[in-house]
Amino acid sequence: MSDSRSVLVTGGNRGIGRAIAEAFLAQGDKVAVTTRSGGAPDGALELKADVTDAAAVDAAFKAAEEAHGPVEVLVANAGITADTLLLRMSDDDWSSVLDTNLTGSFRLAKRAAKGMLRLRRGRIILVSSVVATLGSPGQVNYAASKAGLIGMARSLARELGSRSITANVVAPGYVDTDMTAVLDEDLKEGIRGRIPLGRYADPAEVASAVTWLASDGAAYVTGAVIPVDGGLGMGH
Repeated sequence: MSDSRSVLVTGGNRGIGRAIAEAFLAQGDKVAVTTRSGGAPDGALELKADVTDAAAVDAAFKAAEEAHGPVEVLVANAGITADTLLLRMSDDDWSSVLDTNLTGSFRLAKRAAKGMLRLRRGRIILVSSVVATLGSPGQVNYAASKAGLIGMARSLARELGSRSITANVVAPGYVDTDMTAVLDEDLKEGIRGRIPLGRYADPAEVASAVTWLASDGAAYVTGAVIPVDGGLGMGH
């Protein structure tokens, strides 16, 4: 791979996605970031795009390709939650989360694979969650969407591997972001008590697993699920 690669990160304006974009920028890579609301990190090409819209995904890839060349590293990170208990969960709560988190990643992987197959190399990294395999009350929709990414990545790994394209999953646990900041203190304390390392992750710790999967050192890793969860999901 060239020293400076064309990288696309979705949902790269805050939290884990922003930390991932910043980590690639720090390595000297050319980074394009999609956001719905703006606010990409300095040095990144900001693209307004909603991953639920196939035409918007295609337009974002075209803009990234024009600026930085064919996308060599895709990080599908954009995700939403609509947490509620099963009997209160509406069809819309289900479908909006699945469409963004799972079908959005399918749209991204499909579009990225076009260019990667021509290049005969590439890295597809899907950001899942410890909840994918551990489960979580009130997150039937979210857990299903994040578990689906594992089956997707493993199928992509088998389909694209002969062209030197890897597909892997990073499964973060609880991370200090806007998404977890809204939890009440008692709940946060209870969660911390179940994590062997006794703390939440810093977003940069998730980013370092992503940049490793994209590195030359991980060229023989594909179809893997890398937990970055402080030990919360062990054995799952």
